[in-house]
Parts: sequence; structure tokens; C-alpha cells
Amino acid sequence: MLRTRNVQPSLWESVLPEVCLRLPAELERVDELLDDERFFAPFREHFDVRLGRPSVPVETYLRLMFLKHRYQLGYETLCREVADSISWRRFCRIDIDAVVPHPTTLMKTTSRCGADTVAQLNEALLVKANEQKLVRLGKVRADTTVVSADVEYPTDSGLLAKAIGKMGRIVARVKAAGGATRTRFRDRRRSAGRKVRQLASKLHLRSAVNREQAQQTVARVTGELVRLTEHAARDAQAVLRNGRRALGTVTGRAAGRLRRATDELAVLLTRTGQIVEQTRRRLSGDMPASATRLVSLHDPDARPIAKGRINRPVEFGYKAQVVDNDDGVVVDYTVEQGNPADAPQLAPAIQRITQRFGRPPRAATADRGYGEAAVDQALHDLDVRTIAIPRKGKPSTARQRQEHTPSFRRLVKWRTGSEGRISHLKHRYGWDRSHVDGLDRTRTWCGHGILAHNLVKISTLTAG
Repeated sequence: MLRTRNVQPSLWESVLPEVCLRLPAELERVDELLDDERFFAPFREHFDVRLGRPSVPVETYLRLMFLKHRYQLGYETLCREVADSISWRRFCRIDIDAVVPHPTTLMKTTSRCGADTVAQLNEALLVKANEQKLVRLGKVRADTTVVSADVEYPTDSGLLAKAIGKMGRIVARVKAAGGATRTRFRDRRRSAGRKVRQLASKLHLRSAVNREQAQQTVARVTGELVRLTEHAARDAQAVLRNGRRALGTVTGRAAGRLRRATDELAVLLTRTGQIVEQTRRRLSGDMPASATRLVSLHDPDARPIAKGRINRPVEFGYKAQVVDNDDGVVVDYTVEQGNPADAPQLAPAIQRITQRFGRPPRAATADRGYGEAAVDQALHDLDVRTIAIPRKGKPSTARQRQEHTPSFRRLVKWRTGSEGRISHLKHRYGWDRSHVDGLDRTRTWCGHGILAHNLVKISTLTAG
């Protein structure tokens, strides 16, 4: 059942001194921004207004999630800090003598509402700021970045060893829950560990002869790991089959544990088969396509992305685009799977900005990755008057004269600030690494970061 506000007043506030009831300046401004009925609308489709267990009040949930992403807190730390702070309790509309929502309740609410709800919250905030004439669209700038997935650097041998280890743990859970108790399964984790250590011992070789020998050893041991994984997957498939047969005979909580374990084992076997296939292709000399390559067992949507950085030539995660204005307000953002080209993403972003604010930006700029004639034409069609995007390759003489005009150069120099905006999002609002799995949940994570960032920026503009 949906609850939007916590209407029960606390008698303790009448006896507390004024200094305890005062909010910090930033929280007071953000509290005033969030005190609007339009932020409740995105949650109505996810909860019944009359039936079910009462939800966390939406006004409380919004403020808790702001604090979480503003100060980069985990759910447990967030609830503990709010419970210990009178000012944070008052900001979150939680009474002094009330119980703070449990961390798992916040996790379930976030997963239930998903990325679309967070996108609607960001939309509502920008529309409200536009109504108060706080969003300037004189010029906007766009840039892309990689939001890293919560994975270690993936290697074929490492993924195979992890698959073997995870199969052993899940099979143990299936048997402990009463399924496939008599089905034979050989735990191959120790064998996989020995082979991984054998690979590690060869990677430090530097001379040409030793390097060639090491590469041959790596290929041979990786092939042995592939065969070991296939044997483990064959045994696990029998455990899965017999475990599902036992679902009709197991009762109580064990039935739920068995069902969850068998479902997880089925997903793992599917992903393990994909890892085995892509490893065999690489060993045969055919490099798997990055658009379909699996780099994690728990985050199947993460992909390898090459952005040309010296310290990290290849990153693993999701590609995001950020468009902000002269005040640093993020007026549009997207998070996509894989490594889509930059250029086709700019015109749709400008079109969304135009629909959101009722007018196009006067000027738009971006880096050379967007530099195509089709992009300039698409932006002109959207009534963007000034476009400052350096062209790819060697420009013509007329184009060189245009790119050397003072107005063009000023916009290009201003564009470099988008890298600082992205760095700020990464260091202060969690965009450096997504601590959740999957594309939709990563979009939710990034959306909450943008919401917290824009609340701070727009609240500062209201004070000015």
C-alpha cells in the first residue's frame, strides 16, 4: 500500500531545543525542493493505494536515497547514520521515536521501482526547475564515459575457475536443501586452483623465447581448464535435473531454498556454456566480438569498452552520456550496454532536452568523437543555432576557417569542462563504479546519482 507522507507528528519536537531542530543549509534547500506532490506520481504504478503492507513513505524514501548517493553510503551505513542523527531524521521526515526503515526494505523498493521511476524523478525535478526559470539553455555540452561494472579484470582462465567454484557451492546448497542427494558431483575447485596458479607462474617471463613458451603454456592450461569446466558442468546438469525432480517432495522452507538454488544453477550453467564457447573460439584464433562477450558471471550485461585511455585501454561496464549546461545542471543522461558510437547519441539527447524544456539550446558542443556532418545537420534541423564540434579526420579549408573562429574556439574550450563534470559525478556521486548488477539496475544507480547531483545544483541556484 502506497504511503506518500508521514503524517504522524512527534510530541518530542515540542520539547527539543531549537538548535536540534535546525537543518543544515543544503539539506534545508533540498528538503524544500522535494516537498512537491509531483515526485510521488512515479511511484503510484508500483503500489496499490489501498491493499498490501504500508510502504515506506515516499517523501522519506526520496530523502534517504538522496543522502545515500550524496554521501556515497551503503544501505546499512545510511540507516545507522540516520538513526543516530536528529537533523537527518528531521530531513527524512522520520520522528525522533520512530524506527528507521530497514536496509532491505530500501533495497527492495529500489529494485521494485527500477530505472524508469528514477528517470521520471529526474524529469520532474528538471521540469520544476524550468518552471522556476533556473535552467539556462544558452549552451550545452556532451561527453561520454564508462561506468565500470563491479567486476574484476576478466580473463578466460579466471572466469572458468570462478564458474567451477560457483558450481561447487551451488550444488552443495542444492544437496543441503534435500535435492539430488544421491547424484554424483565431483568438486573440481582444487584442480582449477592449481591450474590458475600454474598460469600465474608463467606470466612473469619477459624474454622472447620464454614469452613464446609462456604463451604456449597458457594456451595449453586454458584448454585443460575448458575441459575441466565441461566435466563439472556435465555433473552439475545432472544435479539440476534431479534437484528439480525433488521439488515436489521437499516442503517448508527447504522447498524455497531448493527452488532458488536450482534456478541459480540453471542460470550459471547457461553462462558457463557461453564462457566455454568464447574461450574455445579464442584458443582457435578467432577473437569473440566485444558486443556479445561475457565478462562476468554475475553481471551478464557488462561489456568490454575501449576508450583509448593510457592507464586503462579497456574498461568493463556500461557507456554513459552526460549533457550539462553552463550552471553544471545535468539536463540529459543515458546509460547504454556495450560501446555504441558517440555521434548518433547527440541529436536524440538534444531532442529530449527540447521536449523537456519547450525550447532547444542555443548552442551545443562536444568532442571530436561526435564530429560528423550528419550530426551538425541533425542539430540544425532541431533549431540549434550554434554548433561547435571539431570534425573527424582532416577538415577542408572552409571547415578549418570555421573551426578557427573565436566563437567556435571559445565553445570548444568550454566543452572541456564536461570532463570535470564527469569526474565530479564519478568521485562524488558513485559514477566511477556501479555496485549493482545488470543494465536496468545500473541505470537506476546512475539515475539516483544524477538526481542527487541536480538537487544540490538546483538548490544552490534557488539560494542565489
